[in-house]
Amino acid sequence: MRFDESRPIYLQIAEHFCDKIMNEDWPPGERVPSVREIAALIEVNPNTAMRAFHLLLESNILVQQRGVGYFTTSTAKSKVVEMRKEQFLNEELPELFSKMKQLGFTPEDLQKKYQKWEEQN
Repeated sequence: MRFDESRPIYLQIAEHFCDKIMNEDWPPGERVPSVREIAALIEVNPNTAMRAFHLLLESNILVQQRGVGYFTTSTAKSKVVEMRKEQFLNEELPELFSKMKQLGFTPEDLQKKYQKWEEQN
């Protein structure tokens, strides 16, 4: 895993976990690697990995079964989708609107481009 130095590593680890859940590499109820396994695999301090686990536990994406390990929740994927939608609406969309305004794009231009993209996909 390659890290972006401008963002906290634990957030990037949590996003990596969310990618695994979104891609269904980790389906609902699946046991995920332990904190130590993750830390060793991506070569980070176990405390950093633990911060990512805590974030996902607080978000009800992971659940801990004492003595057994960490598992994805039955609603993990929908929680990740919900989080990513919020992130898109609050962070990425305003940036897109700003760029559109700078470049002179209208909402109609975007709609036409989207319709064309949908036809191709």
